[in-house]
Order: sequence, then structure tokens, then C-alpha cells
Amino acid sequence: MYAIVDIETTGGYAAAHGITEISIHVFDGKKVTAKLETLINPQQTIPKYIQAMTGITDEMVANAPPFEEVASDIYAFLHDKVFVAHNVNFDYSFVKSHLAGAGFILDTKKLCTVRLSRKIIPGFPSYSLGNLCHSLGIKMQNRHRAGGDAEATVRVFRHLLQNDKDLFIQKSLQRNSKEFILPPNVPREHFDQLPYTPGVYYFHDEKGKIIYVGKARNVRYRVNSHFSNNSQSRQKQNFLRYTYSISHQPCATELMACILESTEIKKLWPVFNYSQKGWEDTYGIFAYEDQNGYMRLAIEKNKKNIVPVCTFHRITEGHDMMRKMIRDFGLCPKLCFMQTDPGKCEGIKEGHCKGACEHKEKAAKYNYRILEAIESLQTRPSFAIIEEGLNAEEQSCILVLKGKFYGMGYIPSDAQITDMETLQGFLTPYKENNYISNLINSYAAKFPAKVRLLETTITQSNH
Repeated sequence: MYAIVDIETTGGYAAAHGITEISIHVFDGKKVTAKLETLINPQQTIPKYIQAMTGITDEMVANAPPFEEVASDIYAFLHDKVFVAHNVNFDYSFVKSHLAGAGFILDTKKLCTVRLSRKIIPGFPSYSLGNLCHSLGIKMQNRHRAGGDAEATVRVFRHLLQNDKDLFIQKSLQRNSKEFILPPNVPREHFDQLPYTPGVYYFHDEKGKIIYVGKARNVRYRVNSHFSNNSQSRQKQNFLRYTYSISHQPCATELMACILESTEIKKLWPVFNYSQKGWEDTYGIFAYEDQNGYMRLAIEKNKKNIVPVCTFHRITEGHDMMRKMIRDFGLCPKLCFMQTDPGKCEGIKEGHCKGACEHKEKAAKYNYRILEAIESLQTRPSFAIIEEGLNAEEQSCILVLKGKFYGMGYIPSDAQITDMETLQGFLTPYKENNYISNLINSYAAKFPAKVRLLETTITQSNH
């Protein structure tokens, strides 16, 4: 038995929005044997544009039952049936979430009439419910109301059952089938071609434009996880609704995938990527001379028209840099604002500070070490991170020239990487950003055995 469901809601994802109407048609494959249909008080305001689209107003639902009052009836209609809907993951996510809130755990098989239609009756220009019904000659009544849309979905599903010559519906219900978790508009073949290896994947909209870029150690698992999890988030519903195709680019290592993802996000600015769009270095270490002639180092937020010695994203990174310079160059924690209490200088106690904070060390001598510390931040080595390639005949290479990320790619296993010009010829230059720099430096510090220091006078002309 099938439960063919349609709902109207106050918004696009279950975690923050409510159900305003539900219609369930119990269908035995030939006829509807039972119906449940009711308005529901979402206990939140219905946005004006949704009121205009559905015709369901705040006044109409004011005296309707809240979901909790009808949850047991809804569960009774659904729990032992196959849950069928047009774009099933949307309806199912709302109903499952609201039932869980009322104490009922829904766990049923699902069928999506969008995916089924694309497979069983291919070739239509659009598979939205309205356009599909028009193509099939199915007349719709009460469009954008749960009852009208559920009734239209029943008629579409009956047509699919009658025309399913390859038993696609039956195959979709088998335990090992993943049809029910896939976005309604993405061909199964796009998932089947994804590798179980590191790489970057792309979600495309109906026009082919990239709307999301992601990276993974295992591309197949990661892409599937976007759709198979139980998340009720806005992101998942956006992916389900707007993703029409999926492509990918393999990478030899997870680090390369992270770098490629970041460069692609900065270049393409996909609408559903949020995390790295705002990734900029917020803080810097600034140098200035105080009234007594001593050079001071201070961590501050970056300012216009003032050039910092170096920059970083998190203030904790700056603290780590400053502490290291204090230790390595014998600086004063008070003059570096790492000790702000009026007590005895901790640097003197620990042997780092030679008394500059008490004017026991001359400014010229102290300032010389400050300049050395600044130079250490600005003089960076050239190195390559060498790891396995995409096949046995090659190695992957990430190149850093004088502290700046140059690019990455693949070199023959027997290549002489001391020949800098030849090495650069194998690699694709990429634009550096601070996220990538922090990523590479952290990785190099964690895995020094994979790092090869290089001597070069070649400058970066490709950036």
C-alpha cells in the first residue's frame, strides 16, 4: 500500500518552519481507499508570499489543530505504507520531523514521483508537478493546496505504475536501492560515476551553473551523505531542490582537495557556499616605536592604510607567533602586550627579556632583535610537499615559493625536483589566499617527512 502525501508549509526546511496543511491518499495501486486532509496551525506567521501562492492565510489556520493534535492520525496513515510524494524528501523531512516532535518515529520506504517520472517517462521539458500534469493531460484542481496536489500526484503515480515496463518502481523499493535518497532531478548515473577517492565535487543547477563546491577524502561517500542524512536543515533542502547535476575532479590527496575547493569557491563564488566566502585575515601584528624609543609589537585588527608585519585569521594564531618570537629572539612580553598586568615581567623571570621594559637594556640593542624577529616572519623558505599521485607513475606536488603558495599538480616519479624551472612546468599555478597558506603550513609542520626544502631564486611571475 502507498500513502501519497502533499503538504503546504511556512518555509523551505523543517528545522525552522511549520506545516499549514496536509493531505494523505492511501492508494492500493488502482484506487484510493482512504483519505486524511486537514489544515494545521503552524504556530508561526505564514509569510505573505506563501499566503499569496497557496491561498492559506493566518486567519484560516487560526482555529485549525496544531500538528501534535493530529499526529497520531497522521502516523496511523503512514507508518506501514510506502511514502510517495512529488519531491519526496521535502515532504518526508517535514512530516518525519514534526512526528518526532510529537513522539512518533516514522521510518518508511519512500518513492519520489519526480525521479520515477524522469526514468519511466523521459523526455519531458519539465518535471514540476504542474508541467508534468500538463504534459500527461492530467487536469489539476486546487493547485498549491495539499488536497489538489496530492490528488494530481495520485494520478501521476497511477500512470507511472501502468507504464513501468522495466519494473523501476519495484527495483527502487529494494533494500540496496538508493533512489529514495537522491535529489529528484539528478540522474543516478551521476552518483554511480563518483570515485571512492579524494577530490572536489560540484553541484549544478538546472542551467548547469555551479551552486556548491565541496571537497572530500572519499567523494562518493561525502556526496551521498549530503542527501542520506536525517538533517532538516535549509542547506539539505536547497541541495535537494536546486541540484540537477553533479560533477567532480579527482585529487591525489585530501590536502590537494582542500586547496582546490578553496580556490574554486573564491573563483566561482557559488550561491550555497558560505564558510570560506568571508575567510579573510582579520588580525595582524603591527610594529611601532614608543616615546622612549623602544619598538613595540602589538596584535590588532587590520586597519586601512596601516601595513601589518604579518596577518592571520584567528587571534590565537597571532598569540602563537608572538610567543615564539619572544622565546626565539629574547623579546619582552610586556613590550609585546602579551603580559598586561602590572606585576614583575614574566620574560625577565624566564630569561627571555633582558630588561627593556625597565629601561635596563638600551633601545638600540632591543630594537635590533625586534627587526630580526620581523624579518623571520617575512623571510619564508621554498619547499614542496611530495606525496602519492593519482597512479603509480606519478607523484603529487604542492609548491611553495618563498613562503607563498605557487601551485600544485603531478610530476613523474623520477623527476628531479631540484630543477625548479622544470618543476614549475609540471604544475598548475593557483591564486593564493590566507586559508590555503594556513592549511599548507599546518600540514607541513604536522608531516615534516613529506616536505622537501628547495633552494631557488626564481620569483613567482604567474600570480
